[in-house]
Amino acid sequence: MREVEVREASLLKYPEWIVWIVSADGTGRVNIMPAGWSMFTSHEPPMYAVSVGHDRYTHALIRTGREFTVAFPSPGMEKAIQYCGTRSGREEDKVSGSGLRLRPATRIKPPLVEGAVVNLECRLAAELETGDHTIFVGEVVAAHIEDNAPGRLLNFGSGLYALARPAPSS
Repeated sequence: MREVEVREASLLKYPEWIVWIVSADGTGRVNIMPAGWSMFTSHEPPMYAVSVGHDRYTHALIRTGREFTVAFPSPGMEKAIQYCGTRSGREEDKVSGSGLRLRPATRIKPPLVEGAVVNLECRLAAELETGDHTIFVGEVVAAHIEDNAPGRLLNFGSGLYALARPAPSS
């Protein structure tokens, strides 16, 4: 075993799950940001956490609006992930440029992403500052599943994705 820089070791995190964090400003204008750092944190009450860089537009929108949707992209959404991940919602409407379709959420303002495997409607419950990111923990107030989605995408970095499927049982 050899000691390396943390940056080099962090590249071995791939593959990782990728999610979209959907937020909205006070006028209802929607922003979508792909993120790799997210997880369920509690069954009762159901809680989901996302880590967002301090300088991201999504960070300001979650802190102000106190609500967000987490959507798990399905195959066919790779180009939209790349599009949304290489632009800032401060400067442009990423929804129209990405080709994603949205539908109203049932309990919060930020909408759902049509065709995503799962959409979780979250109300901000807690925040934890962690260096250059904030971990936002949302209580999941509603969940939606797309029955026709073939599976969830894994991110392999550098724009490479794969479909996550259960391995055959032996």
